[in-house]
Formats: sequence, structure tokens, C-alpha cells
Amino acid sequence: MSAAFRSPAVFRIIGGKWRGRKIHFHSSSSLRSSGSRVRESLFNCLGQRLDNLNCLDLFAGGGALGLEAASRGAQTITFVEKNITTANAIRCTVNLLNAGNVQVRRADAFTFLSEAKEFFDVIFLDPPFSDYVDDKQWQHLLEKVAPRLNAGGTVYCESDRHIVPQAGWAVKTRKQAGAVCWQLLSQV
Repeated sequence: MSAAFRSPAVFRIIGGKWRGRKIHFHSSSSLRSSGSRVRESLFNCLGQRLDNLNCLDLFAGGGALGLEAASRGAQTITFVEKNITTANAIRCTVNLLNAGNVQVRRADAFTFLSEAKEFFDVIFLDPPFSDYVDDKQWQHLLEKVAPRLNAGGTVYCESDRHIVPQAGWAVKTRKQAGAVCWQLLSQV
């Protein structure tokens, strides 16, 4: 195991066909999983079932958000993770769960967005908090995400503070769980 990685970490899928299943992943100093309280609250807002929805987990990390969506019946899930070790760990988890209609793309988020042809109904944005310390960085990310979002789609943003989206975005839901702030946005 690389010195950059700590001992294996675990998160539990909280709903759907893999409810209760423990998922192991190697965490690094910059990798954290969206907590179960946050995911439970999020999927209470999104809906317990995501049937017929195409989802993008853009900063996939351990894959908690995308795997939760897959467990709840999402039609397709695309995981994007730039770290090769982390991307390979998601592939192993996907294979272990025999999850269909899942792609794991090893790429930088902005490279993926500039090359992508797919459109998504739900886009999960949970970047490293230290990389998104002000609203200008979030504005840039939302500008790049917007062309990949289906009409009526939702963008999930997780940060250490509530962001102020630029014109053209509406906040559908805004919540906080401990030090984590999250929002659901839609285009207007």
C-alpha cells in the first residue's frame, strides 16, 4: 500500500437493492466518502428510486454517491475519477456487485466534461473541499457541467459551505449535516 493511502475505509449503502452492503475503499488524505446522514437526506430529496435516470458521479472518490444511485435503480451511472488506484477500486466494487450499466472513466473532471457526449439527469459534484474554496471555482465548474445536464435535471453540490450559484441556477434544496453543506440545483 502506498504511503499516500491510509488503512481501508468503509461506507454502507443505505437504500435500494444493496441496502446495508459495506463497501471498502482505500482513503487518502484528500479522499472522503459522503457520510450516510448526508446520503440519506439527499436521497430523501431526490427520491428513493432513480429508475430511468442517467447519473454522473463526477469526482467519484470511493463511489458512494454513484453506488447509492445504482442501488436505487438508476438506468446508467458514469463514475469519473482521475486517480488510477481509486478508479480501479471503483471498478472492482462495480464488478463485485455485478452492477450493470456502469462506466468508470479515469479522467480529470474538466477533460471528461469537454469530451463527453452523454447527457445526465442527476450530476453529483463532491470535489475535494480544498480545491473549491470560493464561489468562482464553483461557477466555473457549473458552467462546464450545464451543457451535460438534461432538461429538468438536478445537480448535487457538496462542500464545506453553501455556495452561491450564478444566474441561471436555482437552489431547490439546501441542507447542512455537521461540517458538510449540500445543495440541489436546477437550471432556470
